[in-house]
Amino acid sequence: MRVGEFCNREVVVIEAESSITEAARIMREYHVGDVVIVKTSYGKQTPVGILTDRDIALEIVAKGADPEIVQVGDAMSFELVTVDENDDLMHAIEIMRDKGIRRVPVVDADEALVGIMTVDDLLDLLSGVFVDIVHLVDRQRRRETRTRP
Repeated sequence: MRVGEFCNREVVVIEAESSITEAARIMREYHVGDVVIVKTSYGKQTPVGILTDRDIALEIVAKGADPEIVQVGDAMSFELVTVDENDDLMHAIEIMRDKGIRRVPVVDADEALVGIMTVDDLLDLLSGVFVDIVHLVDRQRRRETRTRP
């Protein structure tokens, strides 16, 4: 299974020059917990950072900084981890686990942003797989019950 098959292709993005207040408004509008900061060049959006609702709460609000003045580019995570859309899904999960991150932008071979993989997306995917396995076991049990005297 490849990351590109399961990632969310609707990524909420923002430019580094935007204010923290604008980022928070966008997160609220789109009901997301993060925005990916991009640099646009020749029509291609390249991820350069990520800003989460937790970053805003802990690094801006809790420290008393003015969210109207602080720019997204000053508060974003600078050591951005990305995965390639052709990476194996389990490899992406390992990266997320090893780095302790809940969200990872997905890029193509040209490093252009194509999606985002979140822990919530993975939980939805895996819970569906587990439900399918439970149905398989239940179906097998019913079949054995009908065929045995």
